[in-house]
Amino acid sequence: MQLNELRRVYNGQGPFITVYLEGRSPAEDSPHQVRLRWEELRRRLSEEGATDSVLASLDDAVLAEEPGEIQSNGRVLVADATSVVLDEAWDAALGAGDAAHLGNEPELGAFVREQARSVRLLVAIADQHGAVVRQVVVTQSTTAETQAEDHVGDASEDPESVHKPREGALSHKNIQRRADEVVKQNLREVADHMDAVAKAWKPDLVVLAGGVEGRTALRNELPPALQDHFTETDAGGVDDDGAEEALANELHRLAEDLSTGAAQQRAEQFGTAQAHGLAVEGADRTSKALEMAAVETLLLEYDRSAAREAEVLAASVRTDAEAALIDSQVEDGIAAILRFEVPDQ
Repeated sequence: MQLNELRRVYNGQGPFITVYLEGRSPAEDSPHQVRLRWEELRRRLSEEGATDSVLASLDDAVLAEEPGEIQSNGRVLVADATSVVLDEAWDAALGAGDAAHLGNEPELGAFVREQARSVRLLVAIADQHGAVVRQVVVTQSTTAETQAEDHVGDASEDPESVHKPREGALSHKNIQRRADEVVKQNLREVADHMDAVAKAWKPDLVVLAGGVEGRTALRNELPPALQDHFTETDAGGVDDDGAEEALANELHRLAEDLSTGAAQQRAEQFGTAQAHGLAVEGADRTSKALEMAAVETLLLEYDRSAAREAEVLAASVRTDAEAALIDSQVEDGIAAILRFEVPDQ
């Protein structure tokens, strides 16, 4: 994860308040329940020394959303001494509970882990008319958010124009050639669209779904950059709820494989870096490496909070380090791959 996306948050004026609200199923008394949950967090923050003006800015942010939306989608908010500087969706599992922190730095370790675990999938559900192209972000829980959906190709095309005729007369051969060209043109348009989206959005994986003929035709039109970075699936489609559910389940499986595979790969990279004197572990050694701007990638354990996490994460943001997850245990739950070797500490 590129931590510079969070720099604007850390550039704020401390102290910082960080609030996590878990997602819950909407109910008739949702507005009342949200208010009660926030009032409890607000009371605790006030007792810890949060100012009335900052709490008022959080009042506006927490209670401004539509009740159904705030209940079904969790949120993470950060306020500095002047205003709310972060308000993002939060995919905490039901039962994780709400939380609030007041400190010199934002408490964004849990949010960074969620972002690092999330996977971007560029999905094309193809047929011979074109494709439905979706930008899907899959997080650790059951959430798969479609950030954008485009219908590419001529869905109104006469079906007869893209099916091969059954008879072999010369006129039918001409019709067949025209049908093949229509299919090729439709899928070339889809491939061009996917290439443009991929360059701007940078997905972790391209997924081709839909019927075999449509997928095959689209695969043959993909540009080289996507040819090396795609997978295909027979699961589901857009025909009905059952097909959509099957596709969603397959996307979750692919995302989980990618996420755990990336954590395993980081563990291997960490081991290699250690062998060459280009890695440290533990809160103290990582902090000292950050003081020298030597950290290239901050490594957090996949599911365990780290010692002095807020402090170390803040230093990582301010020195342009990246953050990634590691699937092995390290001292204090935190480690780093270095840009250059640092003196023994």
